[in-house]
Amino acid sequence: MDPTPETSQPQREPPAPVGHGVVQGYLKTLDSSPGVYRMLDRESRVLYVGKARNLRARVSNYARPAGHSPRIARMISMTASMMFLTTRTETEALLLEQNLIKQLKPKFNVLLRDDKSFPNILVTGDHPFAMIKKHRGAKKEKGAYYGPFASAGAVNRTLNQLQRVFLLRNCSDSMFSTRTRPCLQYQIKRCSGPCVGLISEEDYAKTVKDAERFLSGRSTDIQAELAGQMQKASEEMEFERAAALRDRIRAMTQVQSAQGINPRNVEEADIVALHLEQGQACVQVFFIRAGQNWGNRDFYPRVGADVDAAEVLEAFLGQFYDTKEPPRQLILSNEIENPDLMAEALSGKLGRKVELLVPKRGEKLELVDSALRNARESLARKMAESATQTKLLKGLAEAFDLPAPPERIEVYDNSHIQGTNAVGAMIVAGPEGFMKNSYRKFNIKGDDLTPGDDFGMMKEVLHRRFKRLLNEDPDREKGMWPDLLLIDGGAGQVSAVREIMAEHGVEDIPMVGVAKGVDRDAGKEEFYRTGKRPFALRHNDPVLYFVQRMRDEAHRFAIGTHRAKRAKSNMKNPLDDIPGVGAARKRALLAHFGSAKAVGRANLADLKAVEGVSEGLAQKVYDFFHDT
Repeated sequence: MDPTPETSQPQREPPAPVGHGVVQGYLKTLDSSPGVYRMLDRESRVLYVGKARNLRARVSNYARPAGHSPRIARMISMTASMMFLTTRTETEALLLEQNLIKQLKPKFNVLLRDDKSFPNILVTGDHPFAMIKKHRGAKKEKGAYYGPFASAGAVNRTLNQLQRVFLLRNCSDSMFSTRTRPCLQYQIKRCSGPCVGLISEEDYAKTVKDAERFLSGRSTDIQAELAGQMQKASEEMEFERAAALRDRIRAMTQVQSAQGINPRNVEEADIVALHLEQGQACVQVFFIRAGQNWGNRDFYPRVGADVDAAEVLEAFLGQFYDTKEPPRQLILSNEIENPDLMAEALSGKLGRKVELLVPKRGEKLELVDSALRNARESLARKMAESATQTKLLKGLAEAFDLPAPPERIEVYDNSHIQGTNAVGAMIVAGPEGFMKNSYRKFNIKGDDLTPGDDFGMMKEVLHRRFKRLLNEDPDREKGMWPDLLLIDGGAGQVSAVREIMAEHGVEDIPMVGVAKGVDRDAGKEEFYRTGKRPFALRHNDPVLYFVQRMRDEAHRFAIGTHRAKRAKSNMKNPLDDIPGVGAARKRALLAHFGSAKAVGRANLADLKAVEGVSEGLAQKVYDFFHDT
């Protein structure tokens, strides 16, 4: 009998080499051009993005077998390949480097994680009676922009007081054109009533000019003028007018006192202060415009344990101003590695000179010290919160029998009123608390759902969520997958979610249903898991409070999303759904008929009589309301 032949085993390819030897191999093909380089691991994931005035010289540093910091040595030991892109200048390399860091989020780079746009105040310029309002995003509307402000709250406070001082309207143009009597803003003395002719166009334009002067830093002049007018009104025994002027002066003073820091000799600057401690960083930014402090904001860039302040601050500036307009001056707490290069890059972006300063004395140093104190205190609070959060996550893992403390918890909830304007909401929590940039809302689309079917809504939300996850991150390498799902509900909701997960082949993610217990009282929650009996936590258990906070946050976000959708639905004008009716035609129709309802009742001849409405458009509008 012949011996059984041995089964041939497929030959595995040896793993790709890594380390400084790999880096050294690229030196043969590099020259002294400026450019950007990327270091990649065996799976082609980007480890690091850097810039260089001389690519060959920079890469030769990495090719050395010793003399690196622990972070850089570890990065080199993981490097399996490199990519290069040459540029004409080192300035171009700096701009490209920061852009790539924001896109690719490499593991070993300093990374600015919170990069939202900042709001401005806009005084519109496309209407005889200008409107004052909050604006965020691209500056496409005609008018004068003032900002940035550190937060929506800072803008709202300023707008609230400015309306009391200058009585400028904040209503939309369409609402303005259809008013027949003053609105509540006029009644509470926050608008001068231009919509019904209670102030002339000339006088209104003067108040607009005064508001722009105030926002441009000439508040002292305006206060002096108002004080003079108040004194004159008092002498002429116009006491009601004098009292109104007094209230306006007080409102202006409140705007200034709410600013905290009030610089004397700094007209336009960002104060940027960095505090590093135990491998964590906080950058505090104060926005000084027109000699006024328009708020401050703290940021927590991702840093390594062995990075220095110069590297962190330079990376922050490059990423922060990548999508924002820099001021004329940046007043810094620390020197950066390439100040001249950064100044040149930002000046090119702004189209005028940007100056970087590290003050040694005087008012600018006082401003930096104040920002630095804020950065130090903010980081201390964050580190204390992180320590508490770490302890809570460990307790959560013990309570729910998880293999390890979760890094990403997703909590789901629904909101609707008898099935109308239904939305699903997902909030995310992790070691740093609530991760609001990762929150998601889901407009429920299922036409076959019974109104109020919470099971069906939850199924739709989870189906859409995990379908997208499987498309965008099938290998679970981008940190987008949850370690734990918290579902608002009991055994039924957990079972419904488990079915959806099984359909997608995802059955390894723990999930827990959080149901109100006896009498639906907070503190008596019961927890449901697949195949296990429900249980409860002690009434005073910190983990129970933690779960309640996450559930309440999901409920708050779901309710807020539902209310916004409902408000938008209630405010929706049927004219918006008619093809060919844009903003101008809509205003003309509303001005002529008074309301959308009246437009719907109008006959074809009346529609044709509206200025700017053609015969064809009139027919479209008529058909829209009368088509059966």
